[in-house]
Amino acid sequence: MSDKSSAAASQHHTNKRLPNQRWQIAPAQPAKAAQLSIAIELLSLVAQVIINRGIETLETAHIYIQPESQQLPSPLSEFSDLANSVKLLQRAIADGEKIAICGDYDADGMTSTALLLRALNHLGADVDYAIPSRMKDGYGINKRIVEEFADSGVGLILTVDNGISAYEPVALAVELGLSVIITDHHDLPPKLPPADAILNPKLLADTSPYKGLAGVGVAYILAVATAQSLGKLKGLTERLLELFTLGTIADLAPLVGVNRRWLKRGLRALPNSQLLGIQALMQVAGVKEEQKQLQPDDIGFKLGPRINAVGRIGDPQLVIELLTTDEPGLALERAMQCEQINLKRRQLCEQIEREAIALVRETPIPWKQSRVLVVVSANWHHGVIGIVASRLVERYGVPVFIGTYEDAEKNTIRGSARGIEEFNIFEALNYCRDLLGKFGGHKAAGGFSFPASNLDKLEQKLSDFAHKSLKIEHLKPLVKIDALASLEEINLQLYQQIESLQPWGIGNPPPVFWTPKVIIKEQKTIGKNHLKLVLQEQGSKSEIKAIAWRWKEYFPLPSPLDIAYKLKENHWQGATNIELELVGVRVPQAPTSDRQNEQGVFTHNGRIYTCSLLDDAKKLSIRNDRGKVLVVARGDRFGLLKTTKETQKVKVTKPPYFQLIKAALAVLNEK
Repeated sequence: MSDKSSAAASQHHTNKRLPNQRWQIAPAQPAKAAQLSIAIELLSLVAQVIINRGIETLETAHIYIQPESQQLPSPLSEFSDLANSVKLLQRAIADGEKIAICGDYDADGMTSTALLLRALNHLGADVDYAIPSRMKDGYGINKRIVEEFADSGVGLILTVDNGISAYEPVALAVELGLSVIITDHHDLPPKLPPADAILNPKLLADTSPYKGLAGVGVAYILAVATAQSLGKLKGLTERLLELFTLGTIADLAPLVGVNRRWLKRGLRALPNSQLLGIQALMQVAGVKEEQKQLQPDDIGFKLGPRINAVGRIGDPQLVIELLTTDEPGLALERAMQCEQINLKRRQLCEQIEREAIALVRETPIPWKQSRVLVVVSANWHHGVIGIVASRLVERYGVPVFIGTYEDAEKNTIRGSARGIEEFNIFEALNYCRDLLGKFGGHKAAGGFSFPASNLDKLEQKLSDFAHKSLKIEHLKPLVKIDALASLEEINLQLYQQIESLQPWGIGNPPPVFWTPKVIIKEQKTIGKNHLKLVLQEQGSKSEIKAIAWRWKEYFPLPSPLDIAYKLKENHWQGATNIELELVGVRVPQAPTSDRQNEQGVFTHNGRIYTCSLLDDAKKLSIRNDRGKVLVVARGDRFGLLKTTKETQKVKVTKPPYFQLIKAALAVLNEK
């Protein structure tokens, strides 16, 4: 990477604009954070992050930090049809009955299929598989596949990551004398299919640790339970766990309950994978030995997109062969094909994103007035437009509905949608159901198709729905922030404690901190589109490096700025440094979320403090940027000073406490 611009002089220039964002800062809970910090022996900043994830008791905090410590109920007691599913598989294996797996073309479906193929082959089953065509069949098992299975002598059909909504195909299978086990994780229809057994976490209680499983998680439970019942689990669990890990990451399943527990273990196993396909995938993805040792958690998240890319624009058989083969040559060949497809996927995404942005600008599309962005063009690959929709949400901060024509005659449009916090995609699609053909999804995302002649009406109706759901202030990309931090707090200890809370993902996002009034000492553009910076906190001499991905258009940034960031580790020439990855900046101001929660932020003797009133304003709490907390009751001459190691009684009528309390009260009185 070469420096394209030196910014020593940029301090004197004012950039035309900054990223158009709104910040949502989690309410500081210094007293609760200090209490949890002492109990779990972690920094109070880390304790605040844990509290922000909805974990407030000591017991749940211990399970969150060490998921293996949780006593899990047996899957047999949670899934009512699991015992029957195991019996059906035992009988089919013993009788030599042909078993057919019906998978799906997405990442979850492919890894689920590979997992059960590996397991059933290990158990001596006569097993084959089929995956519906994305273009010809669409999603899930259908009557054609059932008839082909019946004609080829299949006795037992096993669906993975699909089947829960396939009433008619399952009814046909039963009519033809086939047994059917459905393993799926999608929402339940009003009428369940007449299968012999159904395994779906949506049938479980909300409190079940198995509730968040993806399709590959359900397949994992069935495979392990069956192998266990036959006394053949040895040598199988670790390999299946690796496939569970890949599938769960690639499907963006919520990282809670057993997902978090098993994923944490699986991510540790990936660097020394027993599967030739995963070894080859790491090789072509450029995962070095050093990374395997230093950043094992990152590896799964590097491999996941490569699996996902094939599901979007390639042939699913490629991934299934990659993950089931025991031939080194075939594994490497398939891994190289995955890498090429992922490269193509990235190029397609970049091209479609550029074209969509140009279309918005040149048409122009009035997305601010509409409060929703609908963008349609020919020749976009429908396998990747969902990824582009997410990027457009990041850019414009409004719900995005992106589509492309399914046919040369431009009669039908097929699309993907991605939402923002305050907008429900599925409800929006349901609101427009009279204009749509097929549609489905959930709060954050969805897919749809409709006659092209309905495009103008659909745009108007989506805009009507958006005006009912969204206020003007919602129309900016949202940056969710965990806590205020001083740059002096950013060190290896904090980073390591934060990293111990991995894996990150849906339900457990990586922490974001913010620091006010940061001085930009240096900045330059690097690579195609990025900024590299050197930052310094006011009143401090120490400096820290930062990167801002895809922020070239904001160069040069003015100084000083409030900054929001994640932490990243940089290894260079044997040295390890902690750097910042900027996700937001704004002109320095008092944080609105703190004002709303009757909290204040102030500096005193070069340190940053947060203060708040507790117990109906009977107590004052002050937290410094090192995690120390002072709590004093109104009228008391003594207060409690809490650190991560001890709590001591201090006289607050004497320096330095008296001046500190005076400064805190002055800030709170201004509100």
